[in-house]
Amino acid sequence: MTRISTATIRGKKIKNEKITMLTSYDYSMAAMVDEAGIDMILVGDSLGMVSLGYENTLAVTMDDMVHHTRAVVRGTQHAMVVGDMPFLSYHVSVEEAVRNAGRLIQEGGAQAVKLEGGVERIPVVKAILAAEIPVVAHIGLTPQSVNQFGGFRVQGKDLETAQKLIRDAKLLEEAGVFAITLEGVPGALAQKITESLSIPTIGIGAGKYCDGQVLVINDMLGMFKGHIPKFVKKFANLEPLIMEALKAYKSEVEAGTFPGEEHGYTISDDILEKLY
Repeated sequence: MTRISTATIRGKKIKNEKITMLTSYDYSMAAMVDEAGIDMILVGDSLGMVSLGYENTLAVTMDDMVHHTRAVVRGTQHAMVVGDMPFLSYHVSVEEAVRNAGRLIQEGGAQAVKLEGGVERIPVVKAILAAEIPVVAHIGLTPQSVNQFGGFRVQGKDLETAQKLIRDAKLLEEAGVFAITLEGVPGALAQKITESLSIPTIGIGAGKYCDGQVLVINDMLGMFKGHIPKFVKKFANLEPLIMEALKAYKSEVEAGTFPGEEHGYTISDDILEKLY
């Protein structure tokens, strides 16, 4: 099976075909996402909250990202795998940014990397691209800037920030990224940005006019209790089903009804008689 490439993703915008993207963090989930025909898998630094139990993404390391990216790649044949560059992996120096991006490709096996930020990231983006590594940009609500933003807030609702997002998107396109993630952006603004670019936009909380959509898979499968962002649609509600199964397992083990005879293996009586 041929793996989706950057040319495939660019071609979808030209042909006005929507792009599908979901996160995955392990082999088994990635294999199902791949089999479902999803175009792109993001090994997001959201694994900090989803898989590692952190409060936000800031504690995620390069070693974490390489480890999970490698697992996801092993579960896929078709989808393009994009590895997220975590906090401080591209902030210290251009050289370190290129080295870390290279780790996601060389050690993790990803086909592209994603990093947050606009015009301030142009030198880093160009250096990574010069190393022959495809880049997905990420602007709008950038979770690694949560402390700077003062929380997870929609971006681009006033004239100044809206103009900055439009400018950032154009400069990132000129720098050579092959796609831009728009997160937490008003739909009408995301539409304006999308229509102004020749490269695809992939929205999360950015309305229906983006060229594609991405969601955290655990959110869209309903695997968590508690707060779910407004932009998430639960395509399933697995948490109660999982809890029901876990409680049934506990009950049957405690009652001695599991495992049953059908779950075990046999040995001949002749051999048993000769033991001891």
